[in-house]
Amino acid sequence: MTQLVDIRVPQDDQQGTHHVLANWLKTPGEPVTANMPLVDLETDKVMVEVAAPASGILKEVLKKPGEDVEPGTLLGRIEIGLAELPSAPVITYSNIHVEPTPTNDRREGADKMLLSPAVRRLVKTHHLDLSAIHGSGRRGRVTKQDIHAYLKQRKVPVAEDLPVLSSTETAPQTPTTGPPSTRIPHDVMRRRIAAHMTESLLHTAPHVTTVFEADLSAIVRHRNQYKASFKQQGTKLTFSAYFVAAAVKALEWVPRVNSRFHEDSLELFADMNIGIGTALDDRGLIVPVLQRAQTRNLLGIAAELQRLTEAARSGTLEPADLQGGTFTLSNHGVSGSLVATPIIINQPQTAILGIGKLEKRVIVREIDGNDSILIRPMAYVTLTIDHRALDAYQANRFMTRFVEVIENWNAE
Repeated sequence: MTQLVDIRVPQDDQQGTHHVLANWLKTPGEPVTANMPLVDLETDKVMVEVAAPASGILKEVLKKPGEDVEPGTLLGRIEIGLAELPSAPVITYSNIHVEPTPTNDRREGADKMLLSPAVRRLVKTHHLDLSAIHGSGRRGRVTKQDIHAYLKQRKVPVAEDLPVLSSTETAPQTPTTGPPSTRIPHDVMRRRIAAHMTESLLHTAPHVTTVFEADLSAIVRHRNQYKASFKQQGTKLTFSAYFVAAAVKALEWVPRVNSRFHEDSLELFADMNIGIGTALDDRGLIVPVLQRAQTRNLLGIAAELQRLTEAARSGTLEPADLQGGTFTLSNHGVSGSLVATPIIINQPQTAILGIGKLEKRVIVREIDGNDSILIRPMAYVTLTIDHRALDAYQANRFMTRFVEVIENWNAE
C-alpha cells in the first residue's frame, strides 16, 4: 500500500507575504526524508525553506520555479509506504523536463539552491567554486559576508552586486535612437516594495506627516561615555538604539500610535514590536522587527538591533524576524537625508517614525532671559500617520514626548 502526502506552502505567514517558488532541492523520483529542506520560496523579504512533511519518494512536482504561490498552495506530493526505493526515472511535467543527476551533482546543486539571491549573483559574477568557501550561515550556508571575506583574502575586488540575467532572460535591446541604456529586471523584493508603496499611498491610507526638530546633545554625550563599555560586551551602541528606546517611551505616552487600523476597529497592542527599516544597498529595503522593545534596556535594544541588521544584510533572517510589527522606524538620516516623509509600507500599521541626518546647526535658545546663539547636533524627526486612525493631536503628543526623551536623556 502506498499513500500520497501533500507538500504545501506553510500557512503560518502572519503578514500574507507574497511567495515565488525559487527552487526544488530534489527531483521527482528521488528519496526524501521528513523535515529535510525540499523547496525554496523567495519572498519580498527572505528566502524560506519548505521542509518535507514525510519520508518517501518525491512523486509529483505541481509548481515550477518562477511561479507565484500563496499560503496553502499545493506544491507537489510525496509517496510513502514503499517497500523499496526505485531508481529515479525521467519524468516530464507539461513543459518541465526533469532528469536525475549523480549524487554529488545533486548535493552541489542543492547547496547552491540554498543560497540567497545576493550570494548567487556574486558566485556567478566571480565564477567561484563554492566548495572552496567556508559557510558561516545556518547549516553551513555560504553568506554574502563569507564571499566578501574570501575575495578580500585573495585581494580580488568585489564586483557591484547587481542582478544578473538568468539563462532564460535576455537584456532588452537598446533603441537605435536615444542614449545607451541597460535594463535590470525587477526581482521579487523590488516588485513587492513597489506594490506595497502604491497600495499604501494611493489606495489604502491617507498620509499626514508632522515634522519636529530634536537636539541630540544629550544622547551624543551619553553615547560617547558608554560606547566603549558596550563594545567590550560585543555590542555596537548606535544612535538607532536611542531612537527605539525613545519611541517606546512615546508609545507608552500615546498608546493609540502602537496600533493597526481595521475597517471596524482600531487594534491596540500591549507589546511594542518595532520594525527597523534596513537598506540592502541596491537590492531594496527590508523591515526586521525588534520584538517586545518595551522589555529591553538600552543594551538589550542595541544588541538585538545589531543581530537583526547583520542578519538582514547577510540574508540569514528567519521568517519570525519579520513578523508581528506594530510600529516602524526609518533612520533615513544614516544615508544623508535631512528630512523625509516615509510611507507606511507595513499596512495596517498606523504610523512610521522618520529620523533625519544628525548635523551641527546654529540655533537660538533663551538662557537666563537672554537669547543665545548656540551650535548643537540637531536632527529633523517626522511622524507619518494613517489619518483614518490618528489625528494631529495624537501625532503631536507622540512627537513631543519623543523629542523630550531624546533631549533629556540623562534625566530619564
